[in-house]
Amino acid sequence: MMPLITYINYDRWANLEMLRAVSHLDPPAFSRLVGGSFPSVHQTFVHLLWAESLWLERWSGRSFPATLDPQAFPTTESLREALEAVHAKQLRFLTGFPSSGADQVITYVNFQGQTWAYPLRDMVQHLIVHSAFHRGQVASLLRQLGSVPPHTDYLVYIDTLSDAGA
Repeated sequence: MMPLITYINYDRWANLEMLRAVSHLDPPAFSRLVGGSFPSVHQTFVHLLWAESLWLERWSGRSFPATLDPQAFPTTESLREALEAVHAKQLRFLTGFPSSGADQVITYVNFQGQTWAYPLRDMVQHLIVHSAFHRGQVASLLRQLGSVPPHTDYLVYIDTLSDAGA
């Protein structure tokens, strides 16, 4: 499970790096409707939190609501706390699997009532790519709001691990 945990830890780091950049926005800019898949930085981050939670629930064989209410997470701090809580649950879930667990096929039913089944490793990879896609959207929104987004590439994360050990 080590590679999956490494990838989940990267996802956490990248989400928090982007959220840290977003936290410098004043509240009106954070929720300003600027367009995109989701109309604001705030709503994009709520969607990202929703997806992180959704996939964890699907891995665990449970269902999850079709959306989260953005008003339940009005600040970057409330989003950070929720993301950290989901990350902790993701780690607990992944460390509870045997080393061969990454190949375990997990079945879930989507919101249209369709049944899907994938190996856990593919589901984790999907989550990482999905989050990266929306972090890219947040980076674009930050530029539109006059801010500079952080670099959240995987190799930048690996370099932070090397720097931390130096």
